[in-house]
Amino acid sequence: MDDRFHVRRTNLRRMMSQTGLESLLITAEKNVSYLTGFTGDSTWLLVTPDSELLLSDFRYITQLEEECPGVELHIRTSKTRMTDALVEKVQERNLKMLGFEGHVLTIEVFQVISQALSGIELVPVSWEVEKLRAVKDEAEVADIREAVDLAEQGFAYLLEILSPDATEQFLAYELEHAVRNFGGEELSFHPIVAVGDRSALPHYRPGKLRIADSPILLVDWGAQTHSGYKSDLTRTMLTAEFNDPQFETVYKTVLESQRLAIEKIAPGVSCHEIDSIAREYIKDAGFGDYFDHGLGHGIGLDIHELPRFSQSSDSLLEAGMVVTVEPGIYLPGWGGVRIEDDVLVTEGGCDVLSSVPKDWDNVHVYV
Repeated sequence: MDDRFHVRRTNLRRMMSQTGLESLLITAEKNVSYLTGFTGDSTWLLVTPDSELLLSDFRYITQLEEECPGVELHIRTSKTRMTDALVEKVQERNLKMLGFEGHVLTIEVFQVISQALSGIELVPVSWEVEKLRAVKDEAEVADIREAVDLAEQGFAYLLEILSPDATEQFLAYELEHAVRNFGGEELSFHPIVAVGDRSALPHYRPGKLRIADSPILLVDWGAQTHSGYKSDLTRTMLTAEFNDPQFETVYKTVLESQRLAIEKIAPGVSCHEIDSIAREYIKDAGFGDYFDHGLGHGIGLDIHELPRFSQSSDSLLEAGMVVTVEPGIYLPGWGGVRIEDDVLVTEGGCDVLSSVPKDWDNVHVYV
């Protein structure tokens, strides 16, 4: 049995005890994976104070035995619905209360379970496993460091193949190909490769624009390891001479706002405070109306995890959290600048995991 997953389930049970939960049903795939090591899908985890049970089907028998040694399995037949299997096991254990992930379970499944377990109290529990996931252990940090390294190797390759005729779509495909060739599982998400004024769209999907169509190029990308952990980076560059002095002003504003925010990252600091540091700097520079997304977010098995840097978040940073810091300024019809790095919160402050150059002297990547 892998000690990591045993420790995680122990932490989950501690939360259950503190909140008075007799049992908890985990249905979110990433949460099941986090607590057991299972990398498949269509599998639920039932946790009680003294047991854990994985409910799955025939397709995953061998995989579950290999990835989750020591965890009890219940393999339902193709004639048995997952909800029926759950009801059977809950009744076998004579449970009086069943917690469930209220932010995950569908209304349809809830209705089926509640009708079949009419004598059992069903208690919605939201984001509790995700709160545990926010603080990474040493193995997770190592996996994220690997994901950052894979992303940086892919980006270095991308810079080598930049050409005036290369399209956004071509570069996005080549970036994914490179990350896979370097040993990654895949990209963390559909990459953003944005030329010109398309860089002002924070979640742009690559299209047919060519590098030659504008000097501005924004790339937002990340790599996923075979263990499922992700990285998330953004760089904005100039691929040709650009005589508009506004670009330098915008770029240096974003860069300094990021530096100031990262400088203050440490255990005990609120996410709201970190967000405000960057946001106020951008506002004071006259671009406050052009930055209205959160400053960043946690990363791990999902690309967006807790905690979140936002104007409404009072969460406190803890050592072991890995977060993005990604301020941006987006001017419609002109273009945008975003700079993003992955940062580990340490006992004494923080450690920036990513190392792709971003100073003004490194902005120019002429082709």
